[in-house]
Amino acid sequence: MTAKKPGVNTICTHTGEVKDTQFGGAISPIYMTTSYPFMDVDVKRYPRYFNTPNQKAVADKIAALEHAEAGMVFGSGMAAISTTLFAFLNHGDHIVLANEIYGGTFNLIVEEFDKMGIEYSFTEGIEVNHFEEKIQSNTKIIYIETPSNPLLSITDVEGVAKLAKRQGIMTMIDNTFASPINQTPLDLGIDVSIHSATKYLGGHSDISAGAVASTEKNMDIIWNKAKNLGGHLNDFIAYLLERSIKTLGVRVDRHNSNAQYIAEYLDIHKAVEKVYYPGLESHHNHDIAKKQMHGYGGMLSFELKSDYNAVTFQNNLKLIKPSMSLAGVESTILLPSLTSHGLLTAEQRKEIGISDNLLRFSVGIEDVKDIIADIELGLKGSDK
Repeated sequence: MTAKKPGVNTICTHTGEVKDTQFGGAISPIYMTTSYPFMDVDVKRYPRYFNTPNQKAVADKIAALEHAEAGMVFGSGMAAISTTLFAFLNHGDHIVLANEIYGGTFNLIVEEFDKMGIEYSFTEGIEVNHFEEKIQSNTKIIYIETPSNPLLSITDVEGVAKLAKRQGIMTMIDNTFASPINQTPLDLGIDVSIHSATKYLGGHSDISAGAVASTEKNMDIIWNKAKNLGGHLNDFIAYLLERSIKTLGVRVDRHNSNAQYIAEYLDIHKAVEKVYYPGLESHHNHDIAKKQMHGYGGMLSFELKSDYNAVTFQNNLKLIKPSMSLAGVESTILLPSLTSHGLLTAEQRKEIGISDNLLRFSVGIEDVKDIIADIELGLKGSDK
């Protein structure tokens, strides 16, 4: 390591390691204990305090990737989201949220916030003026998700951040779909970046985790709430997450290239009505994505034409797995109407553009020719 700032793959590989001082092993040892000394120590460690060696190591790695002063890891993405929101919102406060957000986040807002006396407004769209229209005198937070789930809409991150700063409002982003490889929102003025680390940060469909990165001051406030809510990450999972992030850069590069190729292939396919991918020049906000992202990600959605059956298409697949989650090394696909946005009513889904024939596709790192061959297999016999 030199004095010069390390590159992203060097950060992935080396930052936040726990040094094996006993045996000199090349990777971080796992500290599974829940009991640490409290006398004559600088730090009183306890898993629920988010400060065990493995928790701290992976949090430091994520903070470095996000260009943040500090970070924390949680037991799930929703634990990270809910804890962070509740850390800054109190009875009588108001939050503005993008109308295109993860279904679990939407459900948290509409099911829990009224009980706590927290006011909220969803935007009519994702342009900067749509956020400005919803600001009230008691607005404390603007919350965005870009690219969004599942329509891959792109919000002008810097534009929203500048709007919020003029009004003295905090900004938060769900950066899950982009990952820190493709997007570093704090560089664009966002205050807090949140991840479902189950997705690209974990990347192997075998762990559940969440992450938050921000300033030391903000993270202290989040920590104070987090230790009371108890959504900490198990040390073994923290170890696995740190291990997984070592390959994050090379994995995401492959996800990016595969997804771009497949988006272009689907965009001209006779069976496809529309493709949602920010790397396509036809995408509504491609120019904004090009400005604020370093790569366009491994997620895309596409809508089959009405004379094709999306369920039959999925049943015909052999390589691509119909699966609930996303962002693993293997390609997976699902119907948002039955999964991520299944808790929304049909009317709510229609309002945000989610049809019953919309498929969300998490493009894996397989050989792209094999992925395409499987798509063609899926389409055979799925026409009505």
